[in-house]
This record gives sequence, C-alpha cells and structure tokens, in this order.
Amino acid sequence: MAIFEFTQEQSLGEVRSVETSKIVVRVTDAQRLQKARVGKLVAIQSLGDEWLLGIIERVWRHAIEVQAVEGLPDGEPTTDLPVEENGVTISLVGTYRARDGLRRDVFSRAIFSLPEINRPVFPLDEKALEAFMGILSASTIGQSKVPLRIGRYTLDESAIAYVDGNKLFQRHLALLGSTGSGKSFAVASVLEQAARLPHANAIVLDLHGEYSTMKFARHFRIAGIGDLKAPSEQSLFLPFWLLTYEEMQSLFIDRSGDNAPNQALALMETVIDLKRNAICGFAKPDLLEGFTVDTPVPFKLEDLVDSLNAKNEDETDTGEVYASGARKGQPKMERGPLYGKLSRFLIRMRTKFADRRYAFMYQPPEDYQKYEALHLLAEKLLGSGMDGEINTGIKIIDFSEVPSDVLPVVVGLVARLVYQIQFWSRPGVAGDDRHPVVIICDEAHLYLPSKQTEVGPLERRALENFERIAKEGRKYGVSLMVVSQRPSDVSTTILSQCGNVISLRLASKLDQTVVRQLLPESLESLLEVLPTLDVGEAVVVGDAVLLPTRIKLDKPVNLPKSATIPFWQRWEEPKAGVDITGAVENMRKQSRT
Repeated sequence: MAIFEFTQEQSLGEVRSVETSKIVVRVTDAQRLQKARVGKLVAIQSLGDEWLLGIIERVWRHAIEVQAVEGLPDGEPTTDLPVEENGVTISLVGTYRARDGLRRDVFSRAIFSLPEINRPVFPLDEKALEAFMGILSASTIGQSKVPLRIGRYTLDESAIAYVDGNKLFQRHLALLGSTGSGKSFAVASVLEQAARLPHANAIVLDLHGEYSTMKFARHFRIAGIGDLKAPSEQSLFLPFWLLTYEEMQSLFIDRSGDNAPNQALALMETVIDLKRNAICGFAKPDLLEGFTVDTPVPFKLEDLVDSLNAKNEDETDTGEVYASGARKGQPKMERGPLYGKLSRFLIRMRTKFADRRYAFMYQPPEDYQKYEALHLLAEKLLGSGMDGEINTGIKIIDFSEVPSDVLPVVVGLVARLVYQIQFWSRPGVAGDDRHPVVIICDEAHLYLPSKQTEVGPLERRALENFERIAKEGRKYGVSLMVVSQRPSDVSTTILSQCGNVISLRLASKLDQTVVRQLLPESLESLLEVLPTLDVGEAVVVGDAVLLPTRIKLDKPVNLPKSATIPFWQRWEEPKAGVDITGAVENMRKQSRT
C-alpha cells in the first residue's frame, strides 16, 4: 500500500500546465493557497501507485480586472466572475513507487511520466511528510553499517538527513560558503564519521591549522625552520628531487629572460645525469629501462649546483697561446656553449637553497637522500588503520608555515604524489585492489585559481595536477572535496567535475552564479535561498542525495579552530592577557611550535 493517502479536501489545486520539469497548478480556493509555501514538497499521482514529487518554487495571487459584460442591464451584479487568479509553480524532483519489481517504497530522481491536466496536487504535511522522509533515509543508508549522516531536513527536523558515502566521493564534492557559514564544521563532521571506519583514507590540506583539534586523526605539518635541528615525527619534508622537470622550471627559471631556453636545457641535462648516476649508485639498473627526467630518485642539490656551475664556467684549452698583447704567452681558451649564460640562474638557485623558509624542500635530513625515502613518505600519505583511538587513515597536513610564493607547488606536489601512487598501483582482476583516498582541499581558491584570473607558472603546475585528478581520479580511487569561500575564484574545470554540491550561505552574486551553473536548470530556483541561509544550513544537491533540499548540518564534537573571534565581547571582557613578546619571538624564529 502506498504511503500517500489523500482526500480531495487536502488538494492544493489542479494541474493546468505541464512542461519538461515544470508544473503550473491552478488554486481556486484562497484558503488552500495558504498551504503553499516556497520550498514545500508536493505529490501528484501519476499511474496507480506511482507518484511524482515536486518542490514549490513560486506562489502567486493576481487580481483580475473585471470588465463590463455586454448585454447585462446597468447595475447588474457580476459576482459569478472570478476576481483573482491563484497559482503555484512546481519543479519536479523525482518519482515515488509503492512497488518496483520486488522492491517496495522506492524513490528515484528520474521522471518516468508527466502528470495529466486536471490532476490534483497534494502538499506533504505531517504523516505523509514523515513517511516520505523515512523512505529517503532508509534508501540512502542502504546496506551500510555506518551511514554518513550530515544533519536534519529543514522541511522536517525530525527526519535525519543521510548521504550516500560512495557516491559522495566517487563524483567529487564541492563544499562552498561565505566566511562564517559553517564550512569547517561540515568538514569536521564528515571526518569524525569517517574516523569510525577502520580503513578510512583521507588527506586534509589544512592551510591555516584549523583542524589541529581533531584528536582522532594523524597530524603532520610541512617542516618549518624549527624542525631543521631536531625533526619531529609530525614534520614532513618534501625534498627537491620529488619535483617534476616542469615544477623545477616554474621555481627557478625566469621565462621572460633571454637565456631561459638555455637554462631550461641545462637544467634538464644536469638532472638527467644526476638521476642516472644516483640509480647506478643505488644498484637499481632495472630503473634505467623506463627512466625519465621526472623519475623520483634522490640526488644532492650540491651536485646540481656544482654541475650547472661547471657548465657556466666551461672553457677548453685550444693548445695555442696569445702571440702579443696583454695576454701574450697565455693559453687560448675556447668557451663552452653555456659559458656565462647561467650566472643569474645559479644566483637565483643558491639564494633559494640558502633560504631557511624553504628548508622543507632544499635542506631535508640525510634520511631523505636514501632510496627508501619515497616509500616512507608514501606510507605516511596513504597508509590507513587504527592506532588505539587514532585513525591513522585520516591525515591532516598543516601547510600554515609554507611561504605563500611556493604554496601552490607544494600543495600540488602532495596531490600529484597521491595520484601517481594510486595510478601505478596494480589493480586486481576486478580492478578494486586500489584503496580509495579523498583529498580535502581547504581554501581551494588560494591554489586552484580560475582561468579568468591571472595564473602564474607556479599556480599553473598545481592547477594541472588537480584538474587531472578531477577528470581521471575516479578511475584510480582518488577523489576531491573542494572547500572554498569564493567559488568564483576556483577553477571552473574542477568545479564542473563535482557531481555533489553542498552550498552554505553565499552573499556574493558572482559566487551564486557559479553555483547555479553547476546544477540542472530545474533546480536553479532552489539556490535563490543561498543569501538567506542560516549559519550551518545548506542546500545539498547531487548524486549522493535522493532529494535536493535544504539541510541543517550537524555540529561536530571536535570543533575546528575556525570560530570567528567575537571582537566586541573580547574588548569588553578579555579572557586572558596576550603574550605579545612571545608572538614577536615566534615571528623572528618563523615558528609557532
């Protein structure tokens, strides 16, 4: 038996116009019009136990100008003529079937048939709404033992809102919202639930140290100056030899200079020679068969500088001497093709190599020069399991001490390593041997810029890595969760690949326009509420949810360090004195630890 049982008195009105996904309903009774509210669910019986579900997106009442009717005596009343027109516009969102084969109570987002003219339309209230929300929850949970709960439906706060954890990450996710709307809370809530899964695998790119309070996760940070003398277990070094040739170029070569082609050629030749020598030194001759300039093999920066310097000062004795002049009797020297053309290039490299802010890349410990260094780094990035109450599969990497000028390359390097390791994993017969991982890109607009903005070589390298993951990562078990307060500044290529969108409050019209472009036209009206959403309230749309709707997101137990500081309250009643001296010393040491 169907969950919907309505009487004619409960009808809102009758269908008067039918389009592909839009229905216009005529409401003849003004009292019934009061039941219609924007965002409310309605049901229209289609065939037998099949019902169409829709969301009210517009309610109107128009007065009709009554004109004189010819043939009636002067003063004759015209009370039988309508004086107003009432109506409702509905956007169809799916179909409910009491029975679908052997299954019962099935909701699908597909529209199998459209309603006939004059069909009654019923608003979902009380028991009908509660029953339908229960079906949504049960359908989303499926066979999962640990369902992914994100909050409660705004339509019915007694109904828990779940999402399909598989589809949420298989199709990529965009979590968008203005500052203070609740993005960090949403991320923390998802991480808390993922931590209950013994083999969860997620990497959080934490740009501001907001998620350092997540006690259930494993924490790393990109090594700072304070880690040079005594590196901790939490510090991560990303040695220079991990970079690809293109990434090396973007760091050191000024493409506007006249000697840029010579510098690029010299860098390639030198890196190839150093890596080939390193492979031989590690006694790994089998690597030479597939060896390229991008093969990640440890080599020393000192050797790179010395080799480039030798090319810059390359002179060959011709065997002849000067017969006259100030250099009489001195040997004649023939200069090499790169003589003097790498001077500025070398100065630029030496300056960066000596800068302690970049120590995580240019001054790694000796252990990072060993052949096994990449294995250990990969284990940190992709390992999973439980260590007591800590889920080692939830990795939070703090990038807050990374200089902003190299941030895109560093973030892109981590993402590229994860993707390449997954890519080169050996799939089983069914192709499911890869252990899937999700990369949570916090503050994505800082390193995944839109092509409409000016993109430098550093940003371009990071963008290429993430765009490849967005396009192809699903095949190799790599998913993206893009978190940003400015979707208009994020790469449209990456956002367009996100099959799920959780949008919290967005005040900017430009940002709202970007989100609308991610959704089908039939759901655009749902996003008109974006500027008016409450803190922690979101519009959730995509493959992971059966019903696109507003949801009040759950508050996490472990609160991130993202709460906005209450200025006026702190000025009125300061909690504690501020250690300004300590802050100044931390600034001088370039370390908060």
